Amino acid sequence: MQILPFYLLCDESGSMIGEPIDAINGALPDLHHEISTNPTVADKTRFCLIGFSDTATVLQPLVDLSDIDSVPALAAGGLTSYGDAFRTLLRCVEADVAGLKAEGHEVYRPVVFFLSDGIPTDPDWDQAYKEITQSRFCPKIIAFGIGEAQESTIARVANFRAFMQKDSSVSPAQALREFASSLTRSIVRSAGSIGADGGNGFTLAVDDTVPGFSLVSLDKL
Repeated sequence: MQILPFYLLCDESGSMIGEPIDAINGALPDLHHEISTNPTVADKTRFCLIGFSDTATVLQPLVDLSDIDSVPALAAGGLTSYGDAFRTLLRCVEADVAGLKAEGHEVYRPVVFFLSDGIPTDPDWDQAYKEITQSRFCPKIIAFGIGEAQESTIARVANFRAFMQKDSSVSPAQALREFASSLTRSIVRSAGSIGADGGNGFTLAVDDTVPGFSLVSLDKL
């Protein structure tokens, strides 16, 4: 079977306490329901949740969402270590791809949705980022920035698409609910494209526009 792995790499630093983390936690059950109750999507995709603050934690190892009753909640506190987030992601991707292939699956390049509301507190994070983006597992990364996140940093993280919250009329909580909805749509639409033309490929169907966010150019020097 052809499998498309999705990873949600989510900031759990102290600045996410309150409305931001509550909004994400409130949206995760909807994501779980939407995917787990759609056999076509659940069969073709896998989902992993990694939270990061001082360190990164794999809150939900890669799983068929129809096999679990709920997605674990995030809990905010601490600093913002991008480096540990990417090191943990690389370890997961390496083990997950090997495991899926051992089960006889054909595995597509992983897709990562990255969310942060602040500036990385580890200045050497880009070394860990290079290790995963220069590996043979290099995932397609869609990065979202809210709050105090810097547009230039979010653009550096993304290698497929980047978004920044710039609409002051939309609260961070509202923006995060839109982020979660966009992630869900991407999983559903991308899964629906697998083998749709009779071939072995798929189309990564990521929104061009997300309410409350502006698209960030990845071509700026």
